[in-house]
Amino acid sequence: MYYQKFTCRGYEFISSSLLFIGAVLDPQTLLEEKESLEEKLAVREYELRLAQEDILSLKAEVLKKTESNLDESRDAVPIFLFTNVMFSQGSLGAHANTTANNGPIVQPIMRDVSFPDLGPLKDNERLDLNCAVKEYLLLAGYRLTAMTFYEEVTDQNLDVWENSSACVPDALRHYYYQYLCSTAEAAEEKIKMLQENEALRKENDRLKSNGQSLLKSKEMSDAQVMALTKSLESLQKDTKEKETLVQDLKTILESQRKELNDCRAEITSLKMHIEGAQSGKSILATDSAPMQSLLENHSDKIELLQNEVEILKPTSVYADPIESIKREDGNVTQLDQVEEPQVNDNASSAVGSLSGKVNAGTDMMGKQGSDDTTSISEKVPEQLLTSSGESGFSGKSETFCMDNGKPSQETDNFIKKVNNLDAESNAERMGLETIQILSNALPKIVPYVLINHREELLPLIMCAIERHPDSATRDSLTHTLFNLIKRPDEKQRRIIMDACVTLAKNVGELRTETELLPQCWEQINHMHEERRLLVAQSCGELAEFVPPETRDSLILSIVQQLIEDSATVVREAAAHNLALLLALFPNTDKYFKVEEMMFQLVCDPSGIVVETTIKDLVPALINWGNKLDHILQVLLSHILGSAQRCPPLSGVEGSIESHLRVLGERERWNIDVLLRLLAELLSYVHQKAVETCPFSSVSDSTEISFTPSLFELYAGGHVEWPTFEWLHIECFPTLIQFSCLLPQKEDNLRHRVTKFLLAVADQFGEPYLTDIMLPVFLVAVGDDADLKFFPFKAQSELRGN
Repeated sequence: MYYQKFTCRGYEFISSSLLFIGAVLDPQTLLEEKESLEEKLAVREYELRLAQEDILSLKAEVLKKTESNLDESRDAVPIFLFTNVMFSQGSLGAHANTTANNGPIVQPIMRDVSFPDLGPLKDNERLDLNCAVKEYLLLAGYRLTAMTFYEEVTDQNLDVWENSSACVPDALRHYYYQYLCSTAEAAEEKIKMLQENEALRKENDRLKSNGQSLLKSKEMSDAQVMALTKSLESLQKDTKEKETLVQDLKTILESQRKELNDCRAEITSLKMHIEGAQSGKSILATDSAPMQSLLENHSDKIELLQNEVEILKPTSVYADPIESIKREDGNVTQLDQVEEPQVNDNASSAVGSLSGKVNAGTDMMGKQGSDDTTSISEKVPEQLLTSSGESGFSGKSETFCMDNGKPSQETDNFIKKVNNLDAESNAERMGLETIQILSNALPKIVPYVLINHREELLPLIMCAIERHPDSATRDSLTHTLFNLIKRPDEKQRRIIMDACVTLAKNVGELRTETELLPQCWEQINHMHEERRLLVAQSCGELAEFVPPETRDSLILSIVQQLIEDSATVVREAAAHNLALLLALFPNTDKYFKVEEMMFQLVCDPSGIVVETTIKDLVPALINWGNKLDHILQVLLSHILGSAQRCPPLSGVEGSIESHLRVLGERERWNIDVLLRLLAELLSYVHQKAVETCPFSSVSDSTEISFTPSLFELYAGGHVEWPTFEWLHIECFPTLIQFSCLLPQKEDNLRHRVTKFLLAVADQFGEPYLTDIMLPVFLVAVGDDADLKFFPFKAQSELRGN
């Protein structure tokens, strides 16, 4: 079958071969052909020997050139040179015998350097090589070998050679010449290039797969983005609804604030009415009784006075024209009064002013005193009209009282008192009008006064606030008082604060709470720190003039917000005024809240705030709360906790560095100021240890000496001395544990601890250092120590049992 397949392709077989096959049947022809072939073979062998010699000489030249290239590049690649190739036509066996008998076979020459691993042969490479070998065998005339080779290659179709860079005519020879012409470096570079191409192809496939996964991830991300967008839209919608709700709540708050201001105004007006009613009631209580008795005593003298009018009329040089009073009740009655100077004018004005005063008192007192005042106001005119009606003088009379022709002493005093009340009423009315005019003018005047001279307006503003009856106007003037100067300096703040204190003294606790404190609350978040500083200063000074329950609620809340202010001076003022405020608190219910504020101020990043807190607030807190033990306990926990919360120096568990802590700037500052506070509290610890000494023989004296005899009593007695024990049971072990956490560079903190220990030794004496302090530190480092001056319970705690 394969023979037919090859013979059917005429272009693959030479015509001489066909003739040779056709002449096989003729022996004579075969003999002649054999002889001719032997002759040709001899010629070919001669030519072959010549060609082999040429090839050997060429090989020697190529070898020399290759070795010279290897010496220059110091690299080598094995080159296999295939020689002794027969390009003439003939059988494979004859060619083999000839080469065996007549010429040596050139063996491939191997270099000392081997090729890198080329890896397994790929399918496309094997196809290119098989097609090239098949083409060479056919061109060289090895048809039977070609048929055998074609038959053995069963998994590839050698008839179809795909168009590629390896598909060229006479491919095997091209491969051969190309290999000979190439250098070892080029071959290795080509191999590396092929390997890199293969690696790049794999990487490309991997990247494609990654791209597919990324595309899927992108789709999932897009879906998540869409979901988040929808949730964001819903959140924005909710935010808008909440903003609308906030606006509504603000509107409601404003309306409620207006209602509150109206209520305050009503309360103030009611208070003023109550005060006026009380003052009017007292006046009536003192004046109505003598007035009634006076009028009753003189009622019987009116007729005599009217009779004497006619006698005195022609002789008196002071007679005045008679006044007529017409009443429109149908019966017109004239009442003529002839008055003498200094008496009659006063009497008539006294009656009128008395009636007006009684009526004014009636308006303020209400229904309770209306009957009495009405009877008093109507009694005088009724008596006068009755007396004038009974006289025989055609409507002319006089209404003054005389004893022996002169006004009585009681009448004169009564008239003077009534005149004074009338003058006071007129003065008060004029004063209110003046206050109203001043209140209306001040807001217009203030903006046009120079800032450095506005404090001159403070007396006017204070007077208007104190005396104006309308609460809304007072609130506006109080706002003007606090905002009189945009950014007041220290002197101006002092002037404004003094004015506020004076005003608070004058208006009382209720108005101070309802009018001055709201102004402080509104200034808490003001943009200028000078105004917030004014609020901080006012909290401590106005607290004395508000109700006690307001001091530890509203004012404490204001101070709590001010200690978190961004300005250092505001926080310092808040710490100072909190110290002033503690002494005015009615109880210690807010102690723990104030203690937390104190520690917050102690750890403040500003040194001046820390100094003010330690100097002013800490002593005030100790004196007010009387909880030194709790402060000491919290202080030690803050010192140790601040260090323990820092990251370790090394992450290797079990190493020495893993027990050390890397302190940040903030933690280092906090620990430093807490150690300063601990040193400041040492004097209080010593004082309390002396005061709480349980041994009567020692505590009777004013000053205790910490001697070994006292320590023996302490060790042998079964009594508690908590303040004394706090030092060696809690304080020293905590400081030792804290020092073990410090790395080598934290010398400042170790120096601070050392100064505290030296202060303890100076405060309690050398026996305390030798008998109490030293054993604690010896036990801490694992040495033996004499604990004879410690009770059994303290020894167990020190040894950790």
